Amino acid sequence: QLQLVESGGGLVQPGGSLRLSCAASGFTLDYYAIGWFRQAPGKEREGVSCISSSDGSTYYADSVKGRFTISRDNAKNTVYLQMNSLKPEDTAVYYCAADPLLFRLCVLSNSRYDYWGQGTQVTVSS
Repeated sequence: QLQLVESGGGLVQPGGSLRLSCAASGFTLDYYAIGWFRQAPGKEREGVSCISSSDGSTYYADSVKGRFTISRDNAKNTVYLQMNSLKPEDTAVYYCAADPLLFRLCVLSNSRYDYWGQGTQVTVSS
């Protein structure tokens, strides 16, 4: 059974850091493009970052460039999102998602991804 589980969310002060994890089971995560998305209350889900399976290329939304870093640990079948210099506007539920097709370049579009985790809450507040 294919499953994605996010962890690492929490409450952090502005300027702080968190590292989110997306652990996969039932499939080899390295073969698939993985995206991180977030949804704040009253807003649509938006793409934050993604990492391709074909060449390992990464992409970031303009709002997080220079602050967030996506990476893979194939031995742990896990993708991470390191979030630094967090701002109150980063507050949201963060989801990871997997592209259902093998070895594609990633895109920050909800429609590309079929498999989603349950989400983890990130709150940035003083």
